[in-house]
Amino acid sequence: MIDSKKEQERGELHRAIWAIADELRGAVDGWDFKNYVLGTMFYRYISENLTSYINTGEAEAGNPDFDFAKMLDAEAEEAREGLVEEKGFFILPSELFCNVRSRAASDEQQQQARCDRSQAK
Repeated sequence: MIDSKKEQERGELHRAIWAIADELRGAVDGWDFKNYVLGTMFYRYISENLTSYINTGEAEAGNPDFDFAKMLDAEAEEAREGLVEEKGFFILPSELFCNVRSRAASDEQQQQARCDRSQAK
C-alpha cells in the first residue's frame, strides 16, 4: 500500500515537472531545451566548483575572508596556468555563473529603463 502511494505521488510529481518544463520552454524543441538547461547546470557546477576549490585553498593558507568571485580578472589571470594544470579548466571571476547571473539582472533592468524612456518620447 505504501509503495503504491509513493509511486502514485512520484508519478504526479513527474507529470507536474514535465508540465512546468513544457510551459517554460514554450515553442522550443524539447531536445534543444534540455541541452540548454543541462549546459547551464554544468556551467554553474564548474563555476561553483572552481570557486569553492580556490576559496578552500585560500582559507587553508590563512586567508579565510578570500572570495575568488570578487577578485579582479587581471589578478586571477596570474593563477590561470596552475589552475588549468590542477583542475583542467579556468574561469575568470567576472565570468563565473554567480557574477554573470547578477549582471544579467542589472542589464535587464537597464534595458527596460531604456525601452521605457524611448516609448515615453
